[in-house]
Amino acid sequence: MTFFDAETEDLDIPTIKKHAARLVKDGLAGLVTMGSNGEAIHCTREEKATVTRATREALDEAGFKDTPIIVGATEGSVRGTIELCRIAQEAGGDYVLLLPPSYFRFLMDEQAIHDYFIAVADESPLPLVLYNYPGAVAGIDMDSDLLIKLAAHPNIVGTKFTCGNTGKLTRVAQATDAKTPWAEGSGYMAFGGMCDFTVQTLASGGSGIIAGGANVMPKVCVKVWNLYAEGKSDEAIALQKTLAKGDWYLTKSAIAGTKQAIQSYFGYGGYPRRPLKRLEKARVATIEEGIKEVMDIENSL
Repeated sequence: MTFFDAETEDLDIPTIKKHAARLVKDGLAGLVTMGSNGEAIHCTREEKATVTRATREALDEAGFKDTPIIVGATEGSVRGTIELCRIAQEAGGDYVLLLPPSYFRFLMDEQAIHDYFIAVADESPLPLVLYNYPGAVAGIDMDSDLLIKLAAHPNIVGTKFTCGNTGKLTRVAQATDAKTPWAEGSGYMAFGGMCDFTVQTLASGGSGIIAGGANVMPKVCVKVWNLYAEGKSDEAIALQKTLAKGDWYLTKSAIAGTKQAIQSYFGYGGYPRRPLKRLEKARVATIEEGIKEVMDIENSL
């Protein structure tokens, strides 16, 4: 998440750093700045660099100098995206997370999307993780054939599947010999895009999870992953069910709800930038109650 002053909507750097340190101390293997939950669309280039730089500082200060940062760096043009990739590197990023271009949706056929990613990958100083999130890009849903084709580029190293299509994830993971907890494989990363299908991602040959819900309940997310990786599948599945039930309250209420959940349980969080709405008190109370079961587990770990 990117945190803002409640009155001015300026970046709240101390809270951004505090949050980053909490997440890595609670077991997350890496962080994403300027993703969807990071409100990248609401931030200037300068603010994106500032947030990433502050996050890198926070991780280093907390003793996590080797923990990687993936930076959302999507712009509409090839030129702009490459420039933002360079800014991400200068700010301390290790990888970039890129959506397909979508403003001119009617012109974005498969060839145009392919050529966009190849052109960026050729010039980006950071490796690319492709971001398949149809809801954010006017319904563009990259299929497994395209993703496998793009994976042949040496500077394209992973895909985040926020589409939730585990069949697609399976095909891409298999074709790329993706990294898993049990095998290094090619090193390609097939990421589940939400924590409510963590076990399913592992069973599909996936490599990791990039999930908004991990902002709220990182310890439970890590626990589900580790239980399954350790062969304790029954325990993992049981905890996954609780995680999925709680995560649905965050998914339904999106960024505003996730921030208010952090506020309820950790004492900071605040609000998104306008035009996103602030939630009424009754809705906040519903979210707080809806995630209570999973947060009781979170706080017991």
